[in-house]
Amino acid sequence: MAPPQPRTRMTATQRREQLIVVGRDIFASDGVQGATVEEIATRAGVTKPVVYEHFGGKEGLYAVVVDRAIQDILTAITNALSEPAGIRVLLERAVLALLDFMETSPSSFEVLVRSSPSWHGDGSAASLMSAIAVRVEELFEATFESHGFDPTPAPVYAQTLIGSIALTGVWWIHHEDRPDKEFVAAHIINLMWNGLHDLQKNPVLPSRVAPPTPAD
Repeated sequence: MAPPQPRTRMTATQRREQLIVVGRDIFASDGVQGATVEEIATRAGVTKPVVYEHFGGKEGLYAVVVDRAIQDILTAITNALSEPAGIRVLLERAVLALLDFMETSPSSFEVLVRSSPSWHGDGSAASLMSAIAVRVEELFEATFESHGFDPTPAPVYAQTLIGSIALTGVWWIHHEDRPDKEFVAAHIINLMWNGLHDLQKNPVLPSRVAPPTPAD
């Protein structure tokens, strides 16, 4: 019988990466409030002082997990928009980049969603959406100006675009019989592109417009 092989000791960098992955999965399932240093340490096969040594506690680990998720998705969006193309192609790339991230990194996306239930709060999810929307906003401004539109409302359209994709993604990754990614992307783009194609220069709310006063 061969003697048991000695366990390979992780380097500090390897241990840190392991704790990030373990923490990410626990934060995704339990939320930062429900997670504990003890659970993180147990699942990683270390003692609690090791977690404190690397991150100072669960809050420090959580901050690293969130920051990494934000950087990953921003990189994906930046890469998707880096090559020149028409506005529809850029829209398709942006939608698919977000859906790709949700599909390949569901735990990271779940952490961002759980961290901020409201898209308008100060949590990381709101910060993420705003950072992405700023990039899209620049595209909208250029497009509006080229078509003779006032670019002032571009931030509204950018926030609407990114927010709707993100919220649709939440539904998509939790749907029991979720449709194919390309199917979802095609219908998101269909709705958005047709709306952009027939965009009014000076939209009004008919329900808020006072009816004309009858002539005496």
